[in-house]
Amino acid sequence: MRVAIYGAGSLGTILGAYISKGGAKIELINRNKAHVEALQREGAKVVGTVQFTQPVVAYTPDDMNGLYDAIFLMTKQQHNAEVVAMLKDYLAPDGVLVTFQNGLPEVQIAEILGEERVLGCTVAWGATMQGPGVCELTSAPDALSFSLGAITPKRNKHFDEVKGLLELMGTVDVEDNFIGTRWSKLLINASFSGMSAVCGCTFGEAAAPKPSRRIVQALIKECIDVCRVGGIRIEPVQGKDIVKLLDYKSGLKKAISFFIIPIAIRKHAKLKASMLQDLEKGKLTEVDAINGAVSAYGRKVGFPTPVNDKVVEIIHSIEQGKLSPSFDNLKLFE
Repeated sequence: MRVAIYGAGSLGTILGAYISKGGAKIELINRNKAHVEALQREGAKVVGTVQFTQPVVAYTPDDMNGLYDAIFLMTKQQHNAEVVAMLKDYLAPDGVLVTFQNGLPEVQIAEILGEERVLGCTVAWGATMQGPGVCELTSAPDALSFSLGAITPKRNKHFDEVKGLLELMGTVDVEDNFIGTRWSKLLINASFSGMSAVCGCTFGEAAAPKPSRRIVQALIKECIDVCRVGGIRIEPVQGKDIVKLLDYKSGLKKAISFFIIPIAIRKHAKLKASMLQDLEKGKLTEVDAINGAVSAYGRKVGFPTPVNDKVVEIIHSIEQGKLSPSFDNLKLFE
């Protein structure tokens, strides 16, 4: 099977390094020529909670040729329509595109490729690009897991092969309720990534101080509530039932939820949101596909999401240069 990671940045480079280290063939594709040249010259250097260097096959999109049985999509969502339309020409007739993106991208992509040619995967670990060819794994080694699923009951013929490749890095949970799995990841991204970008900090730093933790808790609660209203069952993450742990109706349960939040994110405390990394580079973020997706679904089901709305507003203001990532932004939630 011929497989590529398209948009092999921090996550894709580390995944590609693990798969290559496991003895399977995979091609890493990225527009960043300096990163690609470093990968070609020195291999993928993984630092952080694990450390190793692995030779990989890497090149830019200009050098793509032939057909692929599977393409792992790891680009930002802003240009999905044109990117997926381009990749369609590189997929074999029975090939599958596996999206590793945040938010809820599968429906839009299925409109281009067809439902049976789309798989979705959520990643329960984080990474940061340190420089050309060098990526930091910011999650604990025992937190390397994936959730894989389809949006149609009939799975693509390459499903098991994709699962096998991912298992070269970590455990893979096959999800029948994939939309519920998507919302599990969206809940984490909307709350912890959202506050990481707003405050200019890591997940752990957002969860530790009480003022920012209160906002994290409110973001989590909004995600749980809109799913309840919309009839979506949020799936556990790495065996932990997020709703059971963090939802609340009474003051006592709210206090327990508040206490648990830093413990729940402990394995990913060093993770810096990709949205914050984009802001630091002067790039536009995916906030509309993350917190904005929660807000949009809230409008659809008639449930207000004022805290997620505010995160979207603040991050857009940072993008426009009106604000900077800072804990001073917490006063804007008052």
